[in-house]
Amino acid sequence: MNDMVPPAALTAAQYKSGYKPIWCPGCGDFTVLASVTKALALLQRPPHEVAVVSGIGCSSRLPAYTNCYGFHGVHGRSLAAATGLKVARPELTVLVASGDGDGYSIGGNHFLHACRRNVDLTYIVMDNHVYGMTKGQASPTTEPDWDNKLSPGGTGIRSFHPLVIALASGANFVARAFAGDQNGTAEIIAQGIRHPGFSFIEILSPCVTFRPEQRDWKNLVHAAAVEPTNDAARAARRIMTDDGFNIGVLYAGDRKPYPTGAAAACVDVVELEAEFSL
Repeated sequence: MNDMVPPAALTAAQYKSGYKPIWCPGCGDFTVLASVTKALALLQRPPHEVAVVSGIGCSSRLPAYTNCYGFHGVHGRSLAAATGLKVARPELTVLVASGDGDGYSIGGNHFLHACRRNVDLTYIVMDNHVYGMTKGQASPTTEPDWDNKLSPGGTGIRSFHPLVIALASGANFVARAFAGDQNGTAEIIAQGIRHPGFSFIEILSPCVTFRPEQRDWKNLVHAAAVEPTNDAARAARRIMTDDGFNIGVLYAGDRKPYPTGAAAACVDVVELEAEFSL
């Protein structure tokens, strides 16, 4: 009797498609893509059991660069599409790729309610504090005093704080990573996928084209000084006093995820028609 040969382990390269990314040279999204594929290799989920959903923006090109199922949706609606997919196909690992404009501006309402529903998704937001695809406008996370040609002197508007919003809205896993730390980001993504419920991961991903000063982020990021907590109140205090550059898992809750995969009742077409008859 022949010995059974175990299948070879999947590598990060096997999760990449044949399309070459067209991000600007130096963009942090290159290493986010590498971190996503490394995370999937850590989990050994076959590519056909993974779906990557996105909206619009530089970050939202990511599905095309993976060898998984992908859906490139409309602006700000990635979480709505991903929620429907996960509820209908709970056996899939569903990742959502977004940016600070797509996710927090036009997609802000979906963000709040996706956290609240707590469907078992992993939401990865590449945050560069600017609209990169549309040539450098201020985004929801842009500093109020960032001076640029489109907003001379800055917008004067307080920056959106996504980690606080995610925690307050009910996300079950809240973390921050830095694109420059490829292996560390891959590990955080893998943890987020493993954790049940809605996992939110903010990835600081520099836009060296429109925010060249973000090259200094590599000198500002630092590991969070505390261990993850499942106490929302404690996590809130940590996040509210955060300097914006703490890296790591800040909250890992134990809230029960939204139920998925409920068996649909078999109903005859004639019975359905009868319900709508006048």
